[in-house]
Amino acid sequence: MSILEAIVLGLVQGLTEFLPVSSSGHLVIGKELLGIDSSGVAFEVVVHAATVLSTLVAFRKDILELLSGVLKFKMNGQTIYVFKILVSMVPVFIVGMFLKDHVEALFGEGTIVVGIALLVTSFLLYLSGILKPKEKGITFRNALIIGVAQSVAVIPGLSRSGATISTGLLLGARREEIAKFSFLMVLVPILGEAFLELVSGGFASESTGIGVLPLAAGFLAAFTSGLFACKAMIALVKKTKLKGFALYCAILGVIAIIYSYV
Repeated sequence: MSILEAIVLGLVQGLTEFLPVSSSGHLVIGKELLGIDSSGVAFEVVVHAATVLSTLVAFRKDILELLSGVLKFKMNGQTIYVFKILVSMVPVFIVGMFLKDHVEALFGEGTIVVGIALLVTSFLLYLSGILKPKEKGITFRNALIIGVAQSVAVIPGLSRSGATISTGLLLGARREEIAKFSFLMVLVPILGEAFLELVSGGFASESTGIGVLPLAAGFLAAFTSGLFACKAMIALVKKTKLKGFALYCAILGVIAIIYSYV
């Protein structure tokens, strides 16, 4: 992977991470189109970590408020919110601990898996736009269900933000609330995965086939574009429905499936 290819893929990751169109699916498609063959998911972990850091910057005030509430060691609103986030992490923790090899194998299946998963993403987005459940806050039960949606969204092509936001909306969460919850709940899992890859030597060029400079270039590109996309997605969720993204995912999914047979 060249530095220019890493920058292109990093920009794709950053722009699509927060939009409900599957960043991992776009990375797989991008690698296919550029003819890039790298072992493992080290590059994906690096650029995901970059977009997580952009989330930290975008939500720095909210995060500091939550931390200040938790550090009071009282069962206040901030502490309860953090507990809900922790509950939402349980399903993806289980997947990461016991199904990691199976998940990594899916990234080598080409665009057929991505295409099918994009169609599923499209259906979820469309469904969340036509059903009108009674609005209510995010309960612990709902946090767990949203966490299950996040754990399933490790499949390339199944949008993490699309799955979690759609699930939250179908459960009756308010738009602004579920958007923020969706972005905050992924912080620890992604940073944790990046840390494990680092200590295990998973970022070494001999094991990934990718040099240090391309990894760094991809990281910076993903961070910069991710910061822009994060703020844009918050505004979009507040004001618009997700049917446009549903149509986009459906079209791209069909193209990806056709491409896999060409």
